[in-house]
Amino acid sequence: MEAATPPPSKKTKSIITTSANGTPLKNSTPKKAATAVAVTTELQQKAQRIAQQLGELHPSPPIPLDHSSTFQLLVAVILSAQTTDKKVNEVTPHLFKRAPDAAAMACMEVADIQAIIQPIGLAPTKAKNLSNMSKLLLERHGGEVPGSFAELEALHGVGHKTASVVMSQAFGHPAFPVDTHIHRLAARWGLSSGKSVEQTEADLKALLPPSAWRDVHLQIIYFGREHCPAKQHDPKRCPICSWAATGAAGSSTGSTDDIAPAASKKPTAVKKRKATAAVAAATADVAGQAAAVAVVVTAAGEGSSGVAAAGVGQSSRRRSTRARKQ
Repeated sequence: MEAATPPPSKKTKSIITTSANGTPLKNSTPKKAATAVAVTTELQQKAQRIAQQLGELHPSPPIPLDHSSTFQLLVAVILSAQTTDKKVNEVTPHLFKRAPDAAAMACMEVADIQAIIQPIGLAPTKAKNLSNMSKLLLERHGGEVPGSFAELEALHGVGHKTASVVMSQAFGHPAFPVDTHIHRLAARWGLSSGKSVEQTEADLKALLPPSAWRDVHLQIIYFGREHCPAKQHDPKRCPICSWAATGAAGSSTGSTDDIAPAASKKPTAVKKRKATAAVAAATADVAGQAAAVAVVVTAAGEGSSGVAAAGVGQSSRRRSTRARKQ
């Protein structure tokens, strides 16, 4: 007897079921294949339209981090974590003057590296990582930056996103680095339902051909800076969000949450204080009413006791009168 087919897993997060070349992904479910493939086709067309528009707005996007070698690019990308490219470009000229390569960086004291990069975030940790990373390059790779993900991610301070940038920009390897900004815009445009940058990367790779990954990665970064900020963003005036944002006219995916009016924002501190004062006043009013009721009830109780006492006295006098008559 043929074994029953197990039900599809409910843990699937991606909204993508096929890659850009039509290859099914592992998380596809036969039960929803017809609907999912149709949506994926629409998403691929939408992604291609977005990529075309990004290309028109930002043709041949340059690497935003200043550098003159693969080593310097690696250093700049490591420094860019939790800070802006502008800040990195302000400190790297001095740093690269002191340490233009791995050998020179490895010879510097960690304190000296930290003093130079102090204006950017996480300077103590980044200084240690740069020193250890440079020493490891000398020990394992003769001071040269390796050209594989595994070897790059084995270096201090190098994660998947940093390795992806170096592999894409320095070695021309198809990679799609996804930072928090690209993750945010991909969700805003309905291109991914991923809960992490890793899932968003997988979805974007499935929607776009490998030849487009390098440029689209940079174009989204530049577009986000100029047209699509995280806060105080008006989707109706955005060249792409006006038609691509989830819930916008012309978009067939998602809800309208991302284009909700500014009035839906959380109350300000002043409003919160006013609300707290109103609650306190209402509480005091209720307490006052309760106290008044208690007084009335007490008075009523005392009155009843007096009437009862009077009744008892009258009854006693009547019994005394009858006793005398007898």
